[in-house]
Amino acid sequence: PFDGPQWPHLAPRSTFFTVAAVMCMVVILAFFVNGMVIVVTLKYKKLRSPLNYILVNLAVANLMVTIFGSSVSFSNNIVGYFFMGKAVCEFEGFMVSLTGIVGLWSLAILAFERYMVICKPMGDFRFQQKHAVLGCSFTWVWSFIWTSPPLFGWCSYVPEGLKTSCGPNWYTGGTNNNSYIMVLFLTCFIMPLSTIIFSYSNLLMALRAVAAQQKDSETTQRAEKEVSRMVIAMVLAFLICWLPYATFAVVVAVNKDVVIEPTVASLPSYFSKTATVYNPIIYVFMNKQFRNCLMTLLCCGRSPFGDDETSTSSARTDVTS
Repeated sequence: PFDGPQWPHLAPRSTFFTVAAVMCMVVILAFFVNGMVIVVTLKYKKLRSPLNYILVNLAVANLMVTIFGSSVSFSNNIVGYFFMGKAVCEFEGFMVSLTGIVGLWSLAILAFERYMVICKPMGDFRFQQKHAVLGCSFTWVWSFIWTSPPLFGWCSYVPEGLKTSCGPNWYTGGTNNNSYIMVLFLTCFIMPLSTIIFSYSNLLMALRAVAAQQKDSETTQRAEKEVSRMVIAMVLAFLICWLPYATFAVVVAVNKDVVIEPTVASLPSYFSKTATVYNPIIYVFMNKQFRNCLMTLLCCGRSPFGDDETSTSSARTDVTS
């Protein structure tokens, strides 16, 4: 994978160029949408509330995936092989895994924070800056714990699929690789997915209870439907991003004789990288507060939604809901 082009024995040259084109679009869009999240947050002080910390954490993780993953994949697919060498391959595999799982757990922490604020399982709990910092710190520490072992011999980071990007060795089998993949599947897929489902299920039940008490309120009924659609979109986005990776890894770990065509084996990695584009759109730009500030910035300081104070007031409700 480090010596020369992988066509035609892995895939036609056109396949590599097609993947390169997709990665090029991902790099451009991911830099723009995640960069705007950070720029808008730095410019508008009202966005720097504790509940928004995790959204910025998600944007930073997405940018790092783009820098260390999507851009590297784009370059290698243009050339047709991993021309940067084995050391860079291991570094890319580690950084993409680290920052990708930070983004993944950020979605879980975001769901749990909303559950804590809306459902109040701890009574009159007030979400403060220290809680937000703790949540962001957890995503990085937890991710590092479970992505560093391949650097020290428990599994490894190797070229995968078309051999133009690197990741955990989930497809060559063996007890060393399979045990790590199963632990990673539990700690970095099942656990965050369970957290998301638990948090949003309880949030929806709480909202529906309010809607049931206010059957005559059209606003409440509409809000309940909008939140339901948003929750479904969030869960589906999570599954689109990580289910292919989790499924492929577990299938290969359980069935060592299964043979997966290289192009197909590359799909999980590229699915996870495209999340750097659509996750910010779902989680950030559908947030009224961020959206209003972004449009104000792009429109040279004049909000297209009318009075800024009014939009900010309505946004506070949107952030917590």
